[in-house]
Amino acid sequence: MPNAVLARVAASVTELKRDPMGTVAAGEGAAVAILNRNAPAFYCVPAEAYEAMIERLEDAELNAIAEARKGEAVIKVSLDDL
Repeated sequence: MPNAVLARVAASVTELKRDPMGTVAAGEGAAVAILNRNAPAFYCVPAEAYEAMIERLEDAELNAIAEARKGEAVIKVSLDDL
């Protein structure tokens, strides 16, 4: 059964066990697909790339909330009233 490998670099589980940091470095800052029996088992993502991905997801979520609330009535509040 064919599988999509969503990374430019792929390595086997054995290669990852043998040289974890070298495997990550082979991705040159991008994710590395880790294959088990020639099928993607998981993706090894460097911390910097993972943090950027999480920030993008949070931004997308906040944009969706803002879009949903765009048509709501505005309620003016004074700090003194709080």
